Amino acid sequence: MPEDHSSLLTPYSSLLTPYGSRITDYGMKIYAIGDIHGMHFKLERLLDRIPFRPDEDTLVFLGDYVDRGPDSRAVVDRVLNLMDLGINVVGLRGNHELMMTHYLEGRDVNFFLLNGGATTVHSYKVGNNGRCRVPDRHVEFLQTLKRFHETDDYLFVHAGFRPGVPLEDQRDEDIYWIRNDFILSDYDFGRKVVFGHTPFREPYVDARKIGIDTGAVYGNKLTCVCLPDEVFYSV
Repeated sequence: MPEDHSSLLTPYSSLLTPYGSRITDYGMKIYAIGDIHGMHFKLERLLDRIPFRPDEDTLVFLGDYVDRGPDSRAVVDRVLNLMDLGINVVGLRGNHELMMTHYLEGRDVNFFLLNGGATTVHSYKVGNNGRCRVPDRHVEFLQTLKRFHETDDYLFVHAGFRPGVPLEDQRDEDIYWIRNDFILSDYDFGRKVVFGHTPFREPYVDARKIGIDTGAVYGNKLTCVCLPDEVFYSV
């Protein structure tokens, strides 16, 4: 069945909403961006807003670039453009990229289309016959996205991890799909976990986790967290 999280969200009410503690002006920063879901115009506004230093800082995308929103192709193009500029970009795979990959392989077609994939197909249609054509580079992008990303202080993942399971043994169904079993647990993975997938009205923060899917495609905000400062930017 298609996922429905609209009840979790409040109406989109502000264009630019930075909040959190003061950003220090030294050291390498990590800017992690939550679920974009084809909302290209929000991504552009967020990239304009964050004080990102291309030669020093890292951008981490938590997955779900595609589906539901109108401009999935433009979002993927923009992420690839950032890579082409030589920016240190880490791209994680979300459950919607996983579904799109299966769709392109001819598997689970209806599941993909019913979960927002129809808008993605439309964004890739070209020519008078309206054929869907996904460029080879976009297919390669989908295939080379990471399951999760590690630094000394943080773990970055799309949905979360199964508590009590070592990272090397985590299953795809948890990395891409888990919700409450991860979010409601106080299990310590040794580093703070930054995740997306489950939308909140405002970023979710506890002692062990930061959730930054704030429902951009549901009329709410697209959010980025700057680390280690834990300063949030939303558009």
